Amino acid sequence: MTYYIVGAGCGDPGLITVKGMDLLKRADILIYAGSLVNPELVAASPASVKLDSWGMKLEEITGVIEDGVRAGKFIVRLHSGDPAIYGSIVEQIAPLEAKGIHAEIVPGVSSMFGAAAALQTEYTLRGVSESVIVTRSAGETLDSDQIAELSAHGTTMVIFLSTGHIDTVMKKLQRPPETPVAVVYHASWPDQKIIKGTIETIADKVHDAEITRSALIIVGDIVAGIHAAYTNSHLYG
Repeated sequence: MTYYIVGAGCGDPGLITVKGMDLLKRADILIYAGSLVNPELVAASPASVKLDSWGMKLEEITGVIEDGVRAGKFIVRLHSGDPAIYGSIVEQIAPLEAKGIHAEIVPGVSSMFGAAAALQTEYTLRGVSESVIVTRSAGETLDSDQIAELSAHGTTMVIFLSTGHIDTVMKKLQRPPETPVAVVYHASWPDQKIIKGTIETIADKVHDAEITRSALIIVGDIVAGIHAAYTNSHLYG
């Protein structure tokens, strides 16, 4: 018995994979991640049952999947971005796996890649940054974080779920105040916004733009893109 966990991509409905769209169009029951998923994708599914998982408890979600699978229905659980990045999928998979109900996971385009595309840059820019740290800040659902320690590595940082605490995040960073920072709101959506600044200035700019959620914080010299002090790779040498 199988159900499907599908990454919807980061906003633009064209960024779902071909396989993901095929599964979406075969669904009898669709459980989707609320406003984080483009409504065009929800509308593209012919599923007779479409459930917004916003506000649903874990037991409700797994219960719908279990009942549907046992009834012979084709079930798609549609996550935003890529379900491997802050998707909370293992806690959904585990109780169902214990009952013999198996998940097949289809990756999606994470918002971190949508944001890099919007900035026209790359996270591993030769001569600038060879590594990427993906993390989030403490807040309503996380008691503590390691942003200060991680930032000391001096490499690219992609910080999820933290725009509402941007002042605190910037104060924790152990980097020079002139370090470039970008905040990308709704990467790849029609209302996408890009705000650039530095550790010292970005918080005020984000407050002025009234952005508190649905955005990524990207820290590091790669934010400058073609204006960064990069070196050419050997790939095209």
